[in-house]
Amino acid sequence: MGWKAAQKLIQNWRIVRGDNVMIIRGKDKGETGVIKRVIRSQNRVIVEGKNLVKKHIKQGQGHEGGIFSVEAPLHASNVQVLDPATQKPVKIGIRYLEDGTKVRVSRGQGASGSIIPRPEILKIRTTPRPTVAGPKDTPMDLVLEKTYDAKTGKGMPDL
Repeated sequence: MGWKAAQKLIQNWRIVRGDNVMIIRGKDKGETGVIKRVIRSQNRVIVEGKNLVKKHIKQGQGHEGGIFSVEAPLHASNVQVLDPATQKPVKIGIRYLEDGTKVRVSRGQGASGSIIPRPEILKIRTTPRPTVAGPKDTPMDLVLEKTYDAKTGKGMPDL
């Protein structure tokens, strides 16, 4: 990617995986779907079951060849998140609640101004955390060892 293309990357993404969106341009215009994947390096999203293209795949070792339907990425500007209250496509704004939590709200024409919740799918990790300590992990007894005492100043290096 050249430097010109890098300048045009979206810095603050408001569309996340699992969002309910409507396609506003392209061959599937007016259809709704769920965001399957967000490709931030290309400003593109993949919507589940939409923007299908035929892909010719050559037969190889361990897999069959043929013509398959594959979901192609859409540019992020061609989809809009649906308002949970009105089910209309809206822009997304950011607000802070009284307790200081950051939330997404619907804004624009036909928007109710309601909070757009974060999808549940984001809470599920795509790669699970390792449960067994690896060779480069610090042992727990060293992690929990107290090396500095704030009251006495013990453990402070001599400068």
